[in-house]
Amino acid sequence: MMNTLATRRSIMTLYSGTDCVLSHACRIVLQEKDIECEVVYTDPSDTCQELAEFNPYYETPTLVDRDLILYDPFIINEYLDERLPHPPLMPVDPVSRAKQRLMIMRLNRDWFSSITALQENPKDKAAHKVLRDGLIAISPLFAEQEFAMGEEYSLVDVILAPLLWRLPVLNIVLPKQAEVVNQYSERLFARDAFQASMSDAERDLRGF
Repeated sequence: MMNTLATRRSIMTLYSGTDCVLSHACRIVLQEKDIECEVVYTDPSDTCQELAEFNPYYETPTLVDRDLILYDPFIINEYLDERLPHPPLMPVDPVSRAKQRLMIMRLNRDWFSSITALQENPKDKAAHKVLRDGLIAISPLFAEQEFAMGEEYSLVDVILAPLLWRLPVLNIVLPKQAEVVNQYSERLFARDAFQASMSDAERDLRGF
């Protein structure tokens, strides 16, 4: 059934939450690569029969590319980068690729669970502390380099951008010592791909 539904679509389709951090990251990759893709926004309170057929966990993001169905955001992003390699968002050499994957794994493990916790309970002090202290800890990176992994924009920046966009609604204010993080954020937000990637709900997070 899943393959039959998938092959009905002539172009790539991304099922995305309207305010889902990891869905947002996938939409950024689509825009960076200028990939023709239909974005289907779903709401957890609604029933999307197609998404239920494609993804046994009924989660976003879910990517359908003809008979291929992917529903892990990190796998989706790597697949898109490999399928359309220009501009590249992962380095060519295996050591640098491994370092990038490790950074993404740490961000997912250490920070994204805290985002979910804060969205569910804005008064969660432990989750708030994890995110704020983590951003302060990595701030020296951005005093020395333009992007998270060096001078080239990468999938790590793609993952960080939606998180940083949500800091105001998560009530996270960084101290002066981490001002370079705010400057880094503005560089990410100014990219055409980031601006084009946002849903209406995400624009509303900052009153745009």
